[in-house]
Amino acid sequence: MDLNPQRFIARHVGAIPRSGIRDFFDIVQGMKDVISLGVGEPDFVTPWHIREAAIYALERGRTSYTSNLGLLKLREAIARNVEKNFQAAYDPKKEILVAVGVSEAMDLAFRAVLNPGDEVIYHEPCYVSYAPGITLAGGVPVAVPCRAQEGFSVTAEAIERAATPRSKLLVLNFPTNPTGGTMARDELEKIAQVARRRDLLVLTDEIYAELTFEGEHTSIASLPGMKARTIFLHGFSKAYAMTGFRIGYACGPADVIEAMMRIHQYSMLCASIISQEAALEALEHGQADTVEMREQYRVRRNFLVNALNDMGLPCLVPRGSFYAFPNIAPTGLDSRQFTLQLLESEKVACVPGNAFGPSGEGFVRCCFATALDRLEEAARRMERFVARPR
Repeated sequence: MDLNPQRFIARHVGAIPRSGIRDFFDIVQGMKDVISLGVGEPDFVTPWHIREAAIYALERGRTSYTSNLGLLKLREAIARNVEKNFQAAYDPKKEILVAVGVSEAMDLAFRAVLNPGDEVIYHEPCYVSYAPGITLAGGVPVAVPCRAQEGFSVTAEAIERAATPRSKLLVLNFPTNPTGGTMARDELEKIAQVARRRDLLVLTDEIYAELTFEGEHTSIASLPGMKARTIFLHGFSKAYAMTGFRIGYACGPADVIEAMMRIHQYSMLCASIISQEAALEALEHGQADTVEMREQYRVRRNFLVNALNDMGLPCLVPRGSFYAFPNIAPTGLDSRQFTLQLLESEKVACVPGNAFGPSGEGFVRCCFATALDRLEEAARRMERFVARPR
């Protein structure tokens, strides 16, 4: 009898879709001369002094395991940074866990707190891993659509409507991937009231916090009564251009961090010590690098958003992150048709908006973490495509 591989795939895994981003870029990989506005990765090389810290760690023979929680000196630096920049104080010995990127930290959080059937509320369009991660942990994803008319922010009222007695966790991500939306402090305060009234745990993914262009970033963890019911996630990939180092972290109540560590110790064990040494250097001496990169992103953002609006694709000015999310409905194409035809005819790669959930249909994500001259050429090609008769 021939082996049927599908028989051995767990049902809950078989039902998980491929990443809409990676699936689309499998197509891109086989093409030449493509300008990519797709994968959300800084085009900057990690600053030299951070790379040098990793090299120096190797030269000193820093190649061992660390504590499951991560290097204590890194956790101490994280605690200082979070208290200074996010106004939330954490004990580095028992309330901080260093993970292999924010993606692992999020997976650990879902698996640590969710029981089968627990509902998780999250806003959409959103990062592609949220709903699958919730499902893989046994939870039930509950999406709250966000609209361009409201700046792609989420309201306390919408969260209240989505909540049921089975709701356990609320996931927030501001600034948001893929829309660049942010949250005003007064609305976050209302959301905090809902979380307390509904007894919700909050998971806040603030990986793009340093890339806030307008207004002051506020973490929900800093609001009265919220630190005790919030898991704060952050990392180094975006603000420090350290995607390949794979370092993120979680801050939260000691019992929750302990539960996350118990899973982490049997899977990843610990993050790379070399990457942790580099992350320490980034926190201690990398703030100027982040500011410089953010200001270059601001220039690119302004150019791209103006170009998109001028060619007839309505686009809000993203207040954070390095993504623009234009409305492509005027072309008469759906998101996938638009991106595939643009790629085929003009060799510009964007991501279809429905990769980020049904609420993203009618939009595409354009990452402006790309050199300005490349953005200018991409805009010329997109304008030519949009103007073509259909």
